[in-house]
Amino acid sequence: MSGEIWRDPAVDIETRLDAVIAALSPEEKVAQLGGFWADQRTSDDIIAPMQDVFSDGRSPFEHVTRHGIGQLTRVFGTAPVSAREGMIRVQQSQRHLIENTRTGIPAVVHEECLTGFTTLGATVYPTALAWGATFSPDLVAEMATAIGRDLAAVGVHQGLSPVLDVVTDYRWGRVEETMGEDPYVVATLAAAYVSGLQSAGVIATLKHFAGHATSRGGRNHAPVSMGERELRDLVLPPFEMAVREAGARSVMNSYTETDRVPAAADRWLLTDLLRGEWGFEGTVVSDYWAIAFLKSKHGVAATMAEAGRLALRAGLDVELPDISAFLELSAGDSTPQRTAADVDTAVRRVLRQKIELGLLDEGWAPADPADHDLDSAENRRIARELAEKSVILLDNPGGALPLSRATSRIAVIGPCADDPSALMGAYSFPVHVLPRHPERGLGLDAQSLPDALRELFPVTEVTVARGVPLQLPHDPEELSRAVAEASAANVAIVVVGDHAGMFGKGTSGEGSDAPSLELPGDQRVLVEAILETGVPVVLVVLSGRPYALGGFVGRAAAIVQTFMPGVEGAGALARVLSGDVNPSGHLPVQIPAEPTALPHTYLAPPLGQDGDRISNLSIAPAFPFGHGLSYTTFELGDLSTDHAEIATDATVVASVEVANTGDRAGETVLQLYSSDPVAQVTRPVQQLVGYARVALAAGERTRVAFTLHADRFAFTGLSRSRIVEPGEIVLSAGFSVADRPATATVLLTGRVREVLTPVLTTGVVQLSAEESAATAR
Repeated sequence: MSGEIWRDPAVDIETRLDAVIAALSPEEKVAQLGGFWADQRTSDDIIAPMQDVFSDGRSPFEHVTRHGIGQLTRVFGTAPVSAREGMIRVQQSQRHLIENTRTGIPAVVHEECLTGFTTLGATVYPTALAWGATFSPDLVAEMATAIGRDLAAVGVHQGLSPVLDVVTDYRWGRVEETMGEDPYVVATLAAAYVSGLQSAGVIATLKHFAGHATSRGGRNHAPVSMGERELRDLVLPPFEMAVREAGARSVMNSYTETDRVPAAADRWLLTDLLRGEWGFEGTVVSDYWAIAFLKSKHGVAATMAEAGRLALRAGLDVELPDISAFLELSAGDSTPQRTAADVDTAVRRVLRQKIELGLLDEGWAPADPADHDLDSAENRRIARELAEKSVILLDNPGGALPLSRATSRIAVIGPCADDPSALMGAYSFPVHVLPRHPERGLGLDAQSLPDALRELFPVTEVTVARGVPLQLPHDPEELSRAVAEASAANVAIVVVGDHAGMFGKGTSGEGSDAPSLELPGDQRVLVEAILETGVPVVLVVLSGRPYALGGFVGRAAAIVQTFMPGVEGAGALARVLSGDVNPSGHLPVQIPAEPTALPHTYLAPPLGQDGDRISNLSIAPAFPFGHGLSYTTFELGDLSTDHAEIATDATVVASVEVANTGDRAGETVLQLYSSDPVAQVTRPVQQLVGYARVALAAGERTRVAFTLHADRFAFTGLSRSRIVEPGEIVLSAGFSVADRPATATVLLTGRVREVLTPVLTTGVVQLSAEESAATAR
């Protein structure tokens, strides 16, 4: 169908859309709403392999795509292929669609890209929880831009990232994929990721919409026990910012159900809210098999056809990873005209994106296969900087860190201490795919922590002992050997935590949920045994979630937390331990004190906080949200505001001076919180409303100014609408939610105001030393 008006890029998009939709048969329209996945895994995996040949004698691809297809699923990310090999497969598939289907419409190619392009040999960046620890949107945007460039270079159009889920239960296996428990941090970092990825011409996909991380008991796919107010104020803000401000072009539904309505069939969520309230104009794609789950798991559809119609009616446009329910839309359909209208609505959205991507332009062709370096020096630099800035120094009571270069012997102990794959998240290619291909190793060069330490401490003997396995019961003899290694050393670096894996094949990752926040296996036994030697213990927690560390505070010489810092993580961690890098990460979650008295997130209202005489179980954390130490010290001056009173539709500027009072350069994360002492519904005791990463030389000081519109104090009121109400707001600045020495009060005056189009971000300006001094005068 060459020469059609819809292939002319000079024609306006709406005219092109009208023309192409009019040209498509009903079958060709539906074909645009699904994907094809050439997945050939064995039957003991999640997916059964496709039949080699269909009854019509065609190959699976030729059969499924006989009327065209909307998307190609994970051509690069399903099995080990080089960039060139993947491009050859994409080229062959696209040429088949162009030359052997009536419409000749190419497919959108999508891939996973949460910790980098999930393909063989691509850079593995830190997990999203580590991004949260950096509190650095600029660096996240830089990473996402690099990921987007790599995806675009090989012909990928859509990335299934970022994850915008806000953590409420640390036992959930996918905590590593999130950016933490604060919606503003998640929102700003996610918006930065979206902007970076889409600047490279790759569609970003927000997931999982909505409430995936708030499932009951921290269990994968469990229902969500949450009312509309909490959903709007805690879960939805990151998605809203990514849509309204970053212009995200795709959204993926959550597997969960809220108030007994599955997200894949929730028209209020996918249409009324997402499109009606927020103005989203992109595509909604299903999480893999979420439409089929409406029948098989949720039980809200009796047939696959009914499941497809429910999802389509709710506002879900594209079925992934393949197409099955949508192919059966007409079966038993009592309202065919409505279904046809729903198909037209969805296919218009899908084809709009294909036009925007240039796929419908006359003469479009896939890129010729070529060799691409997906692990470039620039990628590594970004990965290294992210990893370094994500390492969090939790405790250093005696100044055991940084380690002395004169140390003669260091023992590195722990089940994953010498395993570079433990640095990587579950959606990295080495962990996600390569365990099925052990002959490939990690697919890229990755240093272990002991080797990184040997580079930095060339005259120091670095020994290694596992001590205990990660999950299985320990062997007393192996533990004794680890104790002996520690006893012979000047310092023992005990590395505990996780190894990522899917559905119980690891201790962190999708479907690898935790029964409690105790360190997996016998790792606590290991730590206790090494502590008993009397040798200084530097406890390094290398994990995908926070674990209970209360019993080690004050006993370990130092405690360091790092959340799966990626391929450059070992070197980054070694440089922090050595002092070559001054630690600057801050907690995007809390660190529990006890493994079973589960803390709420710091955003809980008064009854969700720890307190005297409330219960015999304390939920106070060992380390609070936002906490992070340095090898230097920082102090704050007074917090001042430009107005003591503002109207409920006005703006206030709050500023505070930050000083580096130590003897070396360093970075910290300045945090601004608000408290609403009296409101018509219960409010968080403290809520982050702004933050700034501040770098200062020794003795240097600066003033940081936060510009806050009154919308930043908005919440969902009794009417279930977003409001700003008059009353006192207490602002406080500090270095964690528990360390807020600078305070100021602002009075909101006037009427209760309903907020329809909110100001979602807080402006941040860091003044130079001269400007700061002038402001002080």
